[in-house]
Amino acid sequence: MELAELEQRLLPFVRAKTGDPAAAVTRVWKMPGHAGFSYGFTVRTSDGERSYYLRIPPPNVRWVGTADVLRQARVLRALAATPVPVAEVVWAGDDLEWFGCPYFVTPLLEGDVLRFGEGGWADTLPPETIHWMAEQAMEALAHLHLVAWESAVPELGPPIPFDEDVTRWDRFLERAAEPAMLAEAPAVRQLLLERQPKATPIGIFHGDYQWSNLFYAPDGRLLAVIDWELVNIGATLNDLGWVVTFSDPSAWAHEGAAAGGRLPKPDDLIAMYVRAYGRDPGDIAWFRALAAYKFAIITGLNLGLHRRGKRPDPHWEVIKDSMPSLLAYARRLLTSA
Repeated sequence: MELAELEQRLLPFVRAKTGDPAAAVTRVWKMPGHAGFSYGFTVRTSDGERSYYLRIPPPNVRWVGTADVLRQARVLRALAATPVPVAEVVWAGDDLEWFGCPYFVTPLLEGDVLRFGEGGWADTLPPETIHWMAEQAMEALAHLHLVAWESAVPELGPPIPFDEDVTRWDRFLERAAEPAMLAEAPAVRQLLLERQPKATPIGIFHGDYQWSNLFYAPDGRLLAVIDWELVNIGATLNDLGWVVTFSDPSAWAHEGAAAGGRLPKPDDLIAMYVRAYGRDPGDIAWFRALAAYKFAIITGLNLGLHRRGKRPDPHWEVIKDSMPSLLAYARRLLTSA
């Protein structure tokens, strides 16, 4: 949606939602990272100015799965009563009169996700602050995994089976660019299927729990876990394996990966999680391997979309150098036990 059209749509929306017939929309802008379907906007009412975040589905897609923004809103509202830090949903609905699609709106938070390198704000943070930020992230993750999903978000079930979380990537592997860089993928896939954990905690998992989805205040306080498109029910260690892999320099080959080694080591992150979780969660190595396998394939898929001009993002040309190292990392984890 073009900004001029959105601004026209927002004016009657905010007047209706705030109950202020004189409310004005003073600024509208596209938010980064979501291909133009997340927006910021500022509203002036008799009470002053306040900025908000608007999420709508991508254009020309069915409103299901990752495009089901109301599903995300329901999860955020369910988690609002838990220790998991999330943004407050102030308005949400499927009343198409406003934007022609479902939507949800939260206050715009003051801060940023954790950014290292290329002048990222976290580059100047002292080690003790980064350690504290990591502790908060692991505590929030443990709190999420302890939520009783059957009562909080029963509509997200049933849980995804282990083998499905391996095999559902097959079709994406077939479409990935640079197949030679993914030559080890079939062998890693087989190891994952052969060595599935027999039992593991089941609950809500975020699906993309990593540093670019953790929103911090400038002082390092964790304000919210964001971007819940992939939330589901299944093995909660999916999230722990994911964030640990994204934090482990040994998994990556491209420049600037894993925050340049400034994050706590994998064992330290796991220990933080276990302390907050309160008990041994089980076999984490398998889920670290699964995370590396999945992201290698995701990289190949997005690289192909970029090169074909369907989803341009030159960052994938940088990340592609880690495709072989991610698969080697997964294989080491699966064969070292």
